[in-house]
Amino acid sequence: MMRVSKHPFLIFSFIFFLLLPGFSIGQEEAFPFRIRTITAGVNIADFSDIETIRDAINFLKTVRQKYTDKGYEVQTIRIATQHLHEYRRTRSFEDALSFLQKVDAIALEENVIIAVGQVLPPDTEEPNIEQWVERLLETTQNINFSLGISSRRLGIHHSSIKTAAKVIKRLSTIGEGGEANFRFAATAACPPGIPFFPAAYHQGPKGFALGIESPGILLQVFEKSKGEEAKYYLKKALQDYYEPLEALAKEVAQESDYRYNGIDVSTAPGLEASIGQAIEMHTGQPFGSVSTLRTCAMITDVLKNLNLKLCGFSGLMLPVIEDEVLAKRASEGSYSVQELLLYSAVSGTGLDVVPLPGQTPTEVIEGLLEDVAALSLKYTSKPLSVRLFLIPGKETGDLVSFKNPYLTPVKVMKIN
Repeated sequence: MMRVSKHPFLIFSFIFFLLLPGFSIGQEEAFPFRIRTITAGVNIADFSDIETIRDAINFLKTVRQKYTDKGYEVQTIRIATQHLHEYRRTRSFEDALSFLQKVDAIALEENVIIAVGQVLPPDTEEPNIEQWVERLLETTQNINFSLGISSRRLGIHHSSIKTAAKVIKRLSTIGEGGEANFRFAATAACPPGIPFFPAAYHQGPKGFALGIESPGILLQVFEKSKGEEAKYYLKKALQDYYEPLEALAKEVAQESDYRYNGIDVSTAPGLEASIGQAIEMHTGQPFGSVSTLRTCAMITDVLKNLNLKLCGFSGLMLPVIEDEVLAKRASEGSYSVQELLLYSAVSGTGLDVVPLPGQTPTEVIEGLLEDVAALSLKYTSKPLSVRLFLIPGKETGDLVSFKNPYLTPVKVMKIN
């Protein structure tokens, strides 16, 4: 006679995971996520130090192969250096541009993306810096950079905010669709070691980190469960999927002179993996409706409490024009720019690829950056970043499309 288990909850848990899409016993499980990036962090000695870049590229190729051999899809490999202003020292910006153009040529050849951190020290101004960054963006393709608008040590960087606003305005005039701002971020209280760009920069011994595109896992879980039950199963699913990633990363670190810095478990979406869709599946309502905030907070609570070595943002990413559902709801007016910032207060990583009217005044941009900087320091230190797309010739409600295949059409959002 078959005995009934005294632990029906365990039986239910087992049955739940049997029913998850792609789960089977005795067969290789299909991964409902991608490794968005393996990012190496290195220190550049000076403007002649090309060897450090080449060494990092060789390391990243080796690591990528180890993960692909295990059946994981690795979308990109990337390199982050210490802040540009730290190794520029007394060298001119012309020298810096020449060096970055050489690095970019190597990056293009090797299909690697580079982040050079903040181009100016905190809370400083540089005459005509917006002209220099325009030349940087026009003469390179794979270089990303940032400006810091707040830090835990110095507070809000008001001069940097003014500079960042001018840079955003200037870059919006390059090419079509304001897409040059894709490679620039204003960063607020961001730590070193973020694997996602353009906020990334490096400090300390050379190392590497992983960034994950994970909405597929959330969709898998939320299709079967809701509420507190969903919170439990989401944590279990993420833990189960990510533990092998971390185990392999630790093996790599033992075999190399690059240390393992962790996994940024932020829910980075893509056009085929919508975080907006996952949130809507959990709430049963369009993104921006009541209960959106609660679900955002729940997801982030799970992310922050995974038993892994976490790094970077490890929060909820809501990039408007990189996610078809978020773009659709923005076009419908389901949420505003200010509401995106509200979600960041409990969960998000800032304001990412937000489409705004091309004629948005610099003063309005400054005010928005001030809000983000203030929010980043409200709760001790919360890393946030801002990428704003000012769309030339477009007003609120105008439809805009992009050349970049990773961006989806959207209507320009209103900013109050």
